[in-house]
Amino acid sequence: MTLTGKMLIGQHATTGNREAIRAVNPATDTPMEPAYPGGNGEQVAKACALAWAAFDGYRETSLEVRATFLETIAAQIEALGDELIERAVAETGLPHARIQGERGRTCGQLRTFARTVRAGEWLDVRVDPAQPQRQPLPRPDLRHRHIALGPVAVFGASNFPLAFSVAGGDTASALAAGCPVVVKAHGAHPGTSELVGRAVAQAVQACGLPEGVFSLLYGSGREVGIALVTDPRIKAVGFTGSRSGGVALTQAAQARAEPIPVYAEMSSINPVYLFAAALAARGEALAQGFVASLTQGAGQFCTNPGLVIGVQGPALDRFIRTTSELLPSCAAQTMLTPGIASAYDSGVGALTEHAKVVAQGLPATGPNQGQAHVFVTQAQAFLANQHLQAEVFGAASLIVVCANNEEVRQVSEHLEGQLTATLHLDEDDLPSAKALLPVLERKAGRLLVNGWPTGVEVCDAMVHGGPFPATSDSRSTSVGTAAIQRFLRPVCYQDFPDALLPAALQHGNPLLLRRLLDGQREA
Repeated sequence: MTLTGKMLIGQHATTGNREAIRAVNPATDTPMEPAYPGGNGEQVAKACALAWAAFDGYRETSLEVRATFLETIAAQIEALGDELIERAVAETGLPHARIQGERGRTCGQLRTFARTVRAGEWLDVRVDPAQPQRQPLPRPDLRHRHIALGPVAVFGASNFPLAFSVAGGDTASALAAGCPVVVKAHGAHPGTSELVGRAVAQAVQACGLPEGVFSLLYGSGREVGIALVTDPRIKAVGFTGSRSGGVALTQAAQARAEPIPVYAEMSSINPVYLFAAALAARGEALAQGFVASLTQGAGQFCTNPGLVIGVQGPALDRFIRTTSELLPSCAAQTMLTPGIASAYDSGVGALTEHAKVVAQGLPATGPNQGQAHVFVTQAQAFLANQHLQAEVFGAASLIVVCANNEEVRQVSEHLEGQLTATLHLDEDDLPSAKALLPVLERKAGRLLVNGWPTGVEVCDAMVHGGPFPATSDSRSTSVGTAAIQRFLRPVCYQDFPDALLPAALQHGNPLLLRRLLDGQREA
């Protein structure tokens, strides 16, 4: 498939007229063809108008039609074959195996949402039949379901060119909910975005859906993004990126005449707790797992272990010593973009001013490579210095040495909101862990025991979210089937004739849904 450098506004390939985006191969530091001219406000408005025109029809498609559409997108992505893999590798510097795995995750989550759509439980059907004889007042017939919010703006992420981008989790969950999607591609991988965008557009056509169900835009500055978020036809936003970017979009959305929700995943340092018995029993193994998790993918994961917390003593000293022995053999890895590599170097430099370097990986041997770093500080220094809590996106982590469990608690209370918190413990640590757990429940969206936070399973029970600044809305998740709830709202129908009710609420239950009927869950 020949790349065109064009946007997709519905089924129409369109050339922008603003400053062009051009991918840079981070491994060689060379620009790539083609250029992708950015869109303007008029083109954003056209995409949003098409999405709005498609909305009412698309949100009432049958569960089977919508599920088949999601499966067709997955099939179209897979049909791109090696061309997609090669382009994504070239644009990101990520290895082939990583991109192949990410393609599998992307298609897998599309098919998972297809299963979710067919099951229909997300409709949350509730029926309270009329009770005309009830005293002192009769009860009307009341029926409840969820409907789609409206067209959704999705912003592609830099670190997951497939799984969190054009057809990633935000797009999949919005389409599953019945929301048309307008995607702003990330500037780091425009070619990958075009390939996937054309696959989605082909699925729209193959399934006979309105063309406005999907559009793909490019833009090098703020114009396209702000125009999308402030367009009155956009009713929600999905974003994965920097804290500053997410806050700016949230503020723009709240300043609208009709404020809308922004589901932004932004910043997290993902604390790892090393409890005493576990540290004494297997400190060296914990250090090995820590280094592997820290350096995986050049540390470019939102769940990277950026903070380690433990109580001072010989066991923690042994963990730090083992870490300092292992890290120097870890090669510097190519980061996603020159900008990310530069920001990582700046972040490491800032940490160097406030904490002690205890270990470094091998130095860079090529452009845009990140050298791994581990720092150490004392709990009281951490509590007194807000700079030590800043996220450094890459393979850098800070070990906080606490005098006792009370300092561990103080450090925990001081933390901002997080995506994850990890507890490494043995049976003798259970009382200490139980005492700390209420704090961590308030601070993080996912709590792990004896694992590492990198790696997010796509399943029904997953929560990938957390209090600010991990996300802009701690009540939701961006991974897992519960992500569909972000793009839905409840509607109640009172005393409707059966012929006017949507199929999900009709008296005969033609969709065979498990309803809450008069307060009892049907089998």
